[in-house]
Amino acid sequence: MDAKTGFFYLFSVVLLFAAFRVITARNPVHAVLYLILAFSQAAAVWLLLKAEFLAIALVLVYLGAVMVLFLFVVMMLDIHIDTVRKGFWKHFPLAATVGALIALEMAAVLMGGFRGLEEPKAAAPLLDAAGQVIQYSNTKTLGKLLYTQYLYPVEIAAVILLVAMIAAIALTLRQRKDSKAINPSTQIRVRARDRLDVVKVAVTQRPAEPLPEIVPAEEKKT
Repeated sequence: MDAKTGFFYLFSVVLLFAAFRVITARNPVHAVLYLILAFSQAAAVWLLLKAEFLAIALVLVYLGAVMVLFLFVVMMLDIHIDTVRKGFWKHFPLAATVGALIALEMAAVLMGGFRGLEEPKAAAPLLDAAGQVIQYSNTKTLGKLLYTQYLYPVEIAAVILLVAMIAAIALTLRQRKDSKAINPSTQIRVRARDRLDVVKVAVTQRPAEPLPEIVPAEEKKT
């Protein structure tokens, strides 16, 4: 067994362990951390397969953005573990059945789907007119394919993602009633006479009668 095979088995074992802990960890924060570990091991497997662009995209997009966002959201949410675990055994038979079905399908694909396939071999190096080897870049070739042959599917996927983002913002945006924010355009259009409204109020009570004048007792005697 060479070093490449040893690293593959190492990354695969850690990946399977991390994926198992994602669904068995009781603490949601720990589950997210195990998911980050699983993505990192998957990126290492991509590197072994010489898919550098996919590995870098997995690290930058998922580990650098999505998982960190998930981690902050989970840490800020007030999640009660006891409430979440209510009804676990009630739904366990259905979950176990679905999990066993998925495991059988994956086993069938892994055991029978890749038989007879040979390991892909590297193409012969390209030589220029001077006989020197032309440097080959997987990322450059993938970029050419994405923006030439698969340009329309990429644009359609980008539009769909944009619509999904706008829809998610529109669905989750709620106007707070206790907010004291004022629209700047409304402030600009305000005029001086609109700042104060003089309202005439009808008299509802009569004015109080004047109190009688109090005369000192000495003046009364005189």
